[in-house]
Amino acid sequence: MPSWNPAQYLKFAEERSRPCRDLASRISVSDVKRIIDLGCGPGNSTEILAQFWPNAEIIGLDGSAQMIESARASQPGWKWMVGDISEWAAGGAGGAGESVAGERFDIVFSNAAIQWVPDHAVVLPQLLARVSPGGALAIQVPGNFDAPAHLLMREMAASPTWQPLFPLGRIKEWHVRDLAFYYDVLAPHAAHVDFWETEYLHVMPSAEGIVEWYKGTGMRPFLDALETNEDRERFESEYLDGIRTAYPCRPDTKVLFPFRRLFLIAYARSSGGK
Repeated sequence: MPSWNPAQYLKFAEERSRPCRDLASRISVSDVKRIIDLGCGPGNSTEILAQFWPNAEIIGLDGSAQMIESARASQPGWKWMVGDISEWAAGGAGGAGESVAGERFDIVFSNAAIQWVPDHAVVLPQLLARVSPGGALAIQVPGNFDAPAHLLMREMAASPTWQPLFPLGRIKEWHVRDLAFYYDVLAPHAAHVDFWETEYLHVMPSAEGIVEWYKGTGMRPFLDALETNEDRERFESEYLDGIRTAYPCRPDTKVLFPFRRLFLIAYARSSGGK
């Protein structure tokens, strides 16, 4: 798992929170008592869930101890766990034994985290199995793997200049498929599903803003794979040059940054199986 910097991630908290709000607003579950936020990061998504369901018990789980430390500092009275999403999906307790193994939740929620989890064909049905009858599994993942900003990272890493510094298998990549794949994986196990995609158009102050955005997420595996600060700074500088070409300034000097996201909601069957 790449290292995570809560402060870097939260530089664009409002932009990152908008898809989370859009996902939460589409969930149709009555009498929500318990929610788990998988990949909760520094707790910004968990705070949104608390706004939608203020009376529910909400647990935040993340694989990064730094992120959980930041979340706990912000909301010390809430329940936070360091844990692996795949292990939790398979019936594990999460971290520190704070969550009973195999227990169910009315909403199993994940905003921009499942892309780091492999084996979606196995893990997503397992996640749905941890939803209470009549509840929902709600997931948002980035869908811009082939956007210029992502292609540039991969092309740079594969170039003759950089390839020796990125041995095969050293970069942790995203695991995202198309909506048809997720339909085939989840529909056989769900009462019904609600899938959609949205392309957000973020207005950035400059090309540097896009680099700062990705330093908090998609660029982390590339930077973590490099062994020296000098190499990291060189990679960022070369990446910025490419971003300036791919995302030119508008007449008002701002930069438009399209970002496609996929949304999945799968509703668990009721206790009667319908």
